[in-house]
Amino acid sequence: MKINEIRSLKPEELVKQLETAHEELFNLRFRLATKQLVNHREVRKAKKEIAKLKTISKERELGIR
Repeated sequence: MKINEIRSLKPEELVKQLETAHEELFNLRFRLATKQLVNHREVRKAKKEIAKLKTISKERELGIR
């Protein structure tokens, strides 16, 4: 998801996306630990997605944009 798409989300949707991203990261880490994950870069992508969502959330909290 791109930054502009994240910024257009409503606050409830943003929280829902963040929860979904955390669940995805958990599942990826579990699959990585059990050697079932084929592409280990997915973990990095999930972390970056969480960072984007948290950044936009913090911007809204501080009233930056």
